[in-house]
Amino acid sequence: MNNECTIKELAEKVGEFCDIRDWAQFHDPKNLAMAMSIECNELMEIFRYKSDSEVKAIMSDEKKRTEVCDELGDVFFVLLRFIQMHGINLDEALLNKMKKTRQKYPEDISKGKNIKYYEY
Repeated sequence: MNNECTIKELAEKVGEFCDIRDWAQFHDPKNLAMAMSIECNELMEIFRYKSDSEVKAIMSDEKKRTEVCDELGDVFFVLLRFIQMHGINLDEALLNKMKKTRQKYPEDISKGKNIKYYEY
């Protein structure tokens, strides 16, 4: 079974899912941004205080890996809902951001270095 979809198709599916439940009233940019942060934090909680070997064990354990996938699904769901609700082209947003990052961190000075990504 081929489950490959475009980002636009997935966003439409999320929109339909939410419309059936009348959730648009809760999905303004502020609440969606907060929801995305919360879901990311739930993903981080799985790995909190874990050593590298413990993280590898989590990703090798079927049950724990499913928990990680569930949290990633939640993050992706909220991201898709945000772009669907507010007319954002995620492909374009990503490519524009990569262009800016490429200019800020050229390969010749950043290759192999741990750049502080949050300094935007």
